[in-house]
Amino acid sequence: MIEKKSSWQKTILSSTSTLQDAIVSLNETALKIIIIVNQENTFLGTISDGDIRRGLLRDLSLSSPLTSIINKNSLVVPPNHPSENIQEMMRANKIHQIPIINENGSVMGLHLWDNFFEVPELENEMIIMAGGKGSRLMPHTQNCPKPMVLVAGKPMLQHIIERAKAEGFKNFTISLYYLGHMIEDYFGDGHKFGVNIKYIKEKKPLGTVGALSLILPKLSQSFLVTNGDLLTDIKYRDLLDFHFHFNSDATMAVKSHEWQNPFGVVETNGIEIIGYKEKPVIKGNINAGVYVLSPQCLDELDFGEPCDMPTLFTKLQKKLKKTIAYPMHEPWLDVGRSEDLMTARAQESKKD
Repeated sequence: MIEKKSSWQKTILSSTSTLQDAIVSLNETALKIIIIVNQENTFLGTISDGDIRRGLLRDLSLSSPLTSIINKNSLVVPPNHPSENIQEMMRANKIHQIPIINENGSVMGLHLWDNFFEVPELENEMIIMAGGKGSRLMPHTQNCPKPMVLVAGKPMLQHIIERAKAEGFKNFTISLYYLGHMIEDYFGDGHKFGVNIKYIKEKKPLGTVGALSLILPKLSQSFLVTNGDLLTDIKYRDLLDFHFHFNSDATMAVKSHEWQNPFGVVETNGIEIIGYKEKPVIKGNINAGVYVLSPQCLDELDFGEPCDMPTLFTKLQKKLKKTIAYPMHEPWLDVGRSEDLMTARAQESKKD
């Protein structure tokens, strides 16, 4: 099946576009592909969601041109190509999108995997850390756990579960502490949401990962962990695939962040001035609060003892375990303050 014209056309960019343009398009369409054309609108190639992430890992900037990452040998099909052949091509080449190009090199549409096949269910557990008190979000959290604060008429926690369910996740574990009974009363065993939900209950605050020590029996396959106060369009399934592809022990989603120093910075060597930078921009990766962990990671936790995720990653690194970063470009918001909540509500209302 061909994606609706209004959607696939948004994936088309010119060869003069930048990485920033590609990221905007990927986030608007959620189709994980960019189609590149020249000034005559002739097809040149494609850029996948994965190409963008690899570009970010190579430290490309948002203003970098797309020409360095265009795949000029993309698989394409002509109009009216048999549906069964397209499905087989997707399976054989492990791709989810195939552009439709006519004999003149014009883009006519886009075939998508999701339009041929249902998203298969995953057995991997998704663990949501929802025990925090949310002190910075007072008074909204005075009588309500932070993950239950409403955004677009639904608790933030429900947004997370529904987005993960749409990607095939069905097994959830929620960590509870502050006003945890309200979460358990609302979600129950997950039946009314079409998923399975279990709970782990902290008797004291255990940090961002300590509660995982309470899971019994221990998990037997890699699992996702996310904070319960995040609103993001990250593709959880892609993050899991990335973890497996690189044979990682622990994978952390990271978000590129730029901060401009409001002051001029003087560079010195002792008392000698050797340089001056006017309000420099500092670029780095921040922890996005979403992870994939292999079951062996749980061995580094002491039962019932507090631990945060950076500490766990440090322990794993000291034991020479493979820890990697998953560069994400999707919209992301940590709803920690009242102004963040206002932003989240405004963003979600636009989607509706």
